[in-house]
Amino acid sequence: MVAAVTVGLLLTACGSGPLPSNLAAKEGHQVEHASSASPSASESLPQTPLRAGEHFVELKTPADYRPTPKAGSTDDYRCFLLDPGLTEPELVSGVNIIPGNPNIVHHVIVSQVPASQVARAQALDAADAGDGWTCFGGTGIGGVGGRNLDKSDWVGAWAPGGGERVMSEDVGIPLEAGTQVVVQMHFNTLTGGGADTSLVRLRLSPAAGSAKKALNTMLLPAPVELPCRLGHTESPLCDRAAAIDDVKTRFGETVATADLLHVLCGGDPIGDTQQCTRSVREPMVIRAAAGHMHLLGRSITIDVDKGTPQAKRILDVPVYDFDDQGSRALSEPVTLQKGQTLTVTCTHDQSLRDQLPAFQGTPERYVVWGEGTTDEMCLGIVLWHAP
Repeated sequence: MVAAVTVGLLLTACGSGPLPSNLAAKEGHQVEHASSASPSASESLPQTPLRAGEHFVELKTPADYRPTPKAGSTDDYRCFLLDPGLTEPELVSGVNIIPGNPNIVHHVIVSQVPASQVARAQALDAADAGDGWTCFGGTGIGGVGGRNLDKSDWVGAWAPGGGERVMSEDVGIPLEAGTQVVVQMHFNTLTGGGADTSLVRLRLSPAAGSAKKALNTMLLPAPVELPCRLGHTESPLCDRAAAIDDVKTRFGETVATADLLHVLCGGDPIGDTQQCTRSVREPMVIRAAAGHMHLLGRSITIDVDKGTPQAKRILDVPVYDFDDQGSRALSEPVTLQKGQTLTVTCTHDQSLRDQLPAFQGTPERYVVWGEGTTDEMCLGIVLWHAP
């Protein structure tokens, strides 16, 4: 649903320097601590040298998890609760996520779980057989998906084209003592199989006495309404209602995100290009922006005050590449006041079905927002802090 938007996006560059691409642990969950005096256990991984006061914490997902998509699907979303062992408040100043089996990993999202919500996460973990729990649409923690679109619980994320992200020295993501993290893995078996163990390395520094500004992630989802092309309407799934029912069945939705997005965004767009405009609720300084679509994506933009004389484009991806989803640092931070607007606009193209191996042998369908790799999304991401 809208508040449970999940995508493979990347907390990445900010400001003048690069910034990021958002029960007790079960057996197989590992945590490793490292510092400048005691190197990371994964010394072979490329890494930016630690800065003054920083140290690494490494978290690994359970050993050799094998995705198990539902019948008729190639997608498996699995959440794992991991404990970084925080005994005092810390600031995340960098994230490196390394998928163990990139052939099956569509995206990874790392979200924070405050101490008050850890028991809820443990209950979800315990109620689902095996390691972790199924988590289409969100982690399931803290209400509907645990998502606040203006200030999401993301700590970091990985999608194709992602890598180590180190934040500018003036910003960080606060984590309170006792905070744990959920690593949401989106597995897709279209192009591979096998098992996965992924690694998350957090670059941390003490929060006490720090003058760093708290970095937030704002999510800007928009509807996707992509009818079948003329001459390709023989499939039953070219009917929107049938396509919606199929998405709800595959991902366990009772109300389709595709419909809820129209409530959030207003209007009833149909066709290749969709957009959504949101008002800013509090003053913010934007440092970076990113966009996420799936395989039918052509272009994506994010605009400030679109359609006015003051309009300013903060993200422009005229040729979208699913394998290069890194976010873009703004050349200069942009300050917005309460009431200004942000608009995300996406263009998709059904004709890409004819060119991409993932769609080979599959009938055309009416495409709406869906969690699967061969469904679609339109999501803008804005990294910001208070003035």
